[in-house]
Amino acid sequence: MGKGGSNIGPPTELLPPMSKVQVRVPTPLRAFTGGAPVTEAEGATVGEVLRGLVRTHRTLEKHLYGPGGELRNFITVYLNDEDVRHLRREETPVRPGDVLSIVPAIAGGAPAEAARTAGRPAPLVRVAAGEEELGPPLTQDQLRRYSRHLLLPEVGVTGQRRLRGSKVLLVGAGGLGSPAALYLAAAGVGEIGLVDFDKVEASNLQRQVMYGTKDIGRPKLEAARDRLTDLNPDVTVRTYDHHLSSDNALDILRPYDVILDGTDNFPTRYLVNDASVILGKPNVYGSIYRFEGQASVFDARRGPCYRCLYPEPPPPGLVPSCAEGGVLGVLPGLVGTIQATEAVKLLLGIGEPLIGRLLLFDALSMRFRELKLRKNPDCVVCGTHPTQHGLIDYPAFCGIGPEVDNANRVPEISPEALAARLAAEDPPLLVDVRNPSEWEIVHIPGATLIPLADLPQRVTELARAREVVLYCHLGGRSAQGTKLLLELGFTHVSSLTGGIEAWAQKVDPSMAHY
Repeated sequence: MGKGGSNIGPPTELLPPMSKVQVRVPTPLRAFTGGAPVTEAEGATVGEVLRGLVRTHRTLEKHLYGPGGELRNFITVYLNDEDVRHLRREETPVRPGDVLSIVPAIAGGAPAEAARTAGRPAPLVRVAAGEEELGPPLTQDQLRRYSRHLLLPEVGVTGQRRLRGSKVLLVGAGGLGSPAALYLAAAGVGEIGLVDFDKVEASNLQRQVMYGTKDIGRPKLEAARDRLTDLNPDVTVRTYDHHLSSDNALDILRPYDVILDGTDNFPTRYLVNDASVILGKPNVYGSIYRFEGQASVFDARRGPCYRCLYPEPPPPGLVPSCAEGGVLGVLPGLVGTIQATEAVKLLLGIGEPLIGRLLLFDALSMRFRELKLRKNPDCVVCGTHPTQHGLIDYPAFCGIGPEVDNANRVPEISPEALAARLAAEDPPLLVDVRNPSEWEIVHIPGATLIPLADLPQRVTELARAREVVLYCHLGGRSAQGTKLLLELGFTHVSSLTGGIEAWAQKVDPSMAHY
């Protein structure tokens, strides 16, 4: 080569080629990609693929990226089955045939790489050594009851007595808590704690198998205690009929060996995680939405915590509840049973717990996928230098405190005011943003059906000069749609407060409830 140098760049073979890859879109974000569960995007690296995705689907951008262009902390990205969030994501090359998975936190809705204990892990009872720390000797009736356990060398008489001396707390006695509590009681766990404050409703019975028709209207904890003690009189059931909060969480969780997270909201999920880290308890996580479920075991002593996976929650309204989005009735049975299985394994010290692994389940395809989790050294509660050493205001952290609610509030109209406007000479255009299946159940006469997932593509059907009112089941999706229309320049748009459920209660009691 000459001494004068050259402007020639690196050989083209060193540059990663552009590739079209599949991008798996989670259910909560499909409203911004036209409803497709899988789409394609092109790029040479993971970063380019993600940017190409948001160029095609503009309304998706604010849900993936923050104001500074950084990927949001409640979003995890996997290239095939590898977490690339902690790698040089912008430079990680992609190849034809690769699959990029976007995995957001869900509630409705699971890092040094988690240590997998070699051989038989130690059981998690408070004092593991010595005969006197086990539960009492088994009676003849108990030998018969637990005989199938006793035949397993991994359990045996000693393991069964260990279960009898163990305590598990279930936060939530609903879809996940129901099957988990039933199987833990049947397995002979000596003490089961239940945290819940709801009453049994008819809509619970489609999936919350701990309750029956005769229980409708009863406090869940009262009905659950009756059911569990009928299933196994050996089990002590302790109930906590109030909200879990920063004021009481440490006292409630402290006596238990394993915490089972059956919550359906993000403030309680982060509270359970942080309290478990502070107390050194394993947190058996599960979450469900529509046809999808997640499960893991978060134990900061041996691997990641929930915040390592999702440092921050999604903004309010992005992830609908099961009451808004629906859930396949058998799905919580599957996920809750997985949680109960993990709790029993932890108590017995057998097998390989889901520490450092996130299990994803898709009921429609009947497929399980497993993703590796890594401990985040910068985690604020379990990292190398944690900055949060106590419990915080979790509703405010999750963006649902009064001040945040007021700042994010969209224009609303009450059912009574909407009824008056619909009777006027210039009625508003009424748009139903629910799914067609919900429309078939019941809808407000005169409404136009435009599902939320279709709204970005069908916005040209709405006259900007006309007043537009959106409604859904309970008000969450219509608020989301109202925000979208406001961002697109609509000025006369509002959301029906409380959705069609409030309309049925206050305007037309003859309408069906669901």
